[in-house]
Amino acid sequence: MWSADEIAELCYLHYRTRLPKQGKPDPDREWTSLAAVVKVESSTQREVLASPGNLQVTKEVVAMGTGTKCIGQNKMRKTDTTIGRHCRKFEDEKCKPGDILNDSHAEIVAKRSFQRYLLHQMWLAASHQQCSIFIPGTETGKWKLKPNTIFVFFSSHTPCGDASIIPISEPENQLSKPVTGDDAAGQSERRSNHDHLGPEDKRKSEKTASNHIIKRMKTDDDGYFSVIPEDLTVQQVSVKREDDTNPKSCECSADMQTANKETGLGRPKVVDVYRTGAKCVPGELGDARIPGLGYHCVGLLRVKPGRGDRTCSMSCSDKLARWNVLGCQGALLMHFLQYPVYLSAIVVGKCPYSQEAMRRAIVERCQHISFLPDGFVPQEVKLLQSDLRFEHSRQAIQEVQTNSKTKLVPCSAAISWSAVPEQPLDVTSDGFRQGTTKKRIGSHQSRSKICKVELFHTFQKLVTSISQEDLPDTLRMKTLETYWDYKEAALNYQEAWKVLRSQALLGWVKNATEYLHFT
Repeated sequence: MWSADEIAELCYLHYRTRLPKQGKPDPDREWTSLAAVVKVESSTQREVLASPGNLQVTKEVVAMGTGTKCIGQNKMRKTDTTIGRHCRKFEDEKCKPGDILNDSHAEIVAKRSFQRYLLHQMWLAASHQQCSIFIPGTETGKWKLKPNTIFVFFSSHTPCGDASIIPISEPENQLSKPVTGDDAAGQSERRSNHDHLGPEDKRKSEKTASNHIIKRMKTDDDGYFSVIPEDLTVQQVSVKREDDTNPKSCECSADMQTANKETGLGRPKVVDVYRTGAKCVPGELGDARIPGLGYHCVGLLRVKPGRGDRTCSMSCSDKLARWNVLGCQGALLMHFLQYPVYLSAIVVGKCPYSQEAMRRAIVERCQHISFLPDGFVPQEVKLLQSDLRFEHSRQAIQEVQTNSKTKLVPCSAAISWSAVPEQPLDVTSDGFRQGTTKKRIGSHQSRSKICKVELFHTFQKLVTSISQEDLPDTLRMKTLETYWDYKEAALNYQEAWKVLRSQALLGWVKNATEYLHFT
C-alpha cells in the first residue's frame, strides 16, 4: 500500500519542485515547518477483480503549507456591531473581519489549503464532472467521499501543544553529559538560552530564577509544548492559574519517575522535560511549574503564544483532536456533505516524537465522546513516524550551521498551495500577502486565498452555481447573509461541536461573533 517514508518523500519532493523560492527560508539563518495533505486512492473493486493480488495505490499531494507564526489578538479584525462598521486595527478603514490569516502554523495553513481543494472538488461534483472525489449521497444536495479515497496528513514536526509533551532521556551511563533541548525545539520556533542548559542546570536555574522563567513564558512567542510522560500513575499537584491566583488541582503524569525506577543498565533514562512559552487556556487548569520532570501537565488545552500580545489560536494538537471528531472540512462544507471528511493517518517526519503523546493528544482526549449527531464518530486515526527529515527544519539547519555564530530564526513567511486550477500558490507574511504595504491592507490583492473571507466567497460561488431544488435543506429558501449565518446554519456540525466542547474540549477559546460577521 504505502509507508510513512513514502508519504514524507512525496511531500518533500513537492516542496522542492512545486513551491517557489519566495517564502522559503534562507538556509544560512532561517528554518520553517512543513505540513501537507496527501490523497491516496486505491484500486477500484473492478480493477481488483481484473488483477487480483496486485493492489495498487496512487498518491498525490493535494494541499501543502509552511509556516511557524501566529498573530496576536490585537491584529485581528472585528465588526463594531453598535454602529455597523469595521474597527480600525491597522489604521485602515478598508480592513474587515476575516481578511487576515490569524494562524500561520504549517498544519493550519495546510488544512485551510485542503479546504480550498475540497471546495473545488465539490464544485466539480455539483457540475457533474466525474473527476471529482465526491459522489452523490442519499440525501438531496448531499455528497460523500468516494469509497476508494482516503487522506493522509503529513507534518515535518510534532504538532505544537500536548502532542509535543515528550520526555528527554539518555542512557544511565551518560547522565554526566548535559542534555540540550535543541532536538525537540526544531519543530517550532526559537527558544531561550535556558533551553540549552543541561537538566541539572535547568533545575538550579528554576530554583534561583523562577521569576525570570515565568516572565519568559509570558513573552516567548515561539514555544512548542513541553514534556511530561504518559500512561502510568497520576499524581495530584497544586497549580496556579495564569494570573497566579486561585490554586487549582491538575493531573500531572508521574510515569517518568516510575520509568526511571524500572530503568535497566543501558536503557534510556528520563532526565528532564522540555520547557515552553505556551499558555494554558485562561481560567482553566495550568502547568504545575515544578522544577524538573513535573514542570508541565499533560492533556491540557493550550493557546499558541504571542510576543507580548496573547493569541486566540488553539494549539495544533488541540485542532487536530477537534478535526479527528468533526472532520477537516469545516462548518461551511458540511452543508454539502453526508459525512465529515476525516484523516485516515497522520505521518510525522524525523524529529523528537512520542507515539504515546501523539495518541493521548489527538485520539484519547476525545475518545469517550457520546451522543454525537449521525455521521460524526471519533476516529482511530493511524499515527506513524517517518525516518526522513525535512531539509529546512530547525534541526537540519542547525547541523549544517554547527560552526556558525549566526542566530537561527524562524522564517517569517508562510506558503499555501492547493491542487486547484486558479492561483494555487499563496505566500503570506503577518497574515497578509507577502509584500503588502500598509496602504494596501484591506484590498482584495492583500488577502490570502485561504483567509476566512476568501474561502467564504468561494463557498458562496459554489452555492449560487447550484439550483434551488438541488441545494441541501440547510441552504434552501433560507435568509443567510454573513459568514456567521452560514456557519450556524450547518446544524449537525454545530451540534457535534457543542457536544465535543461540553464533553472533552472544555475551555476552548472561541472567536467572538464580531470577528465572524462579514459578507
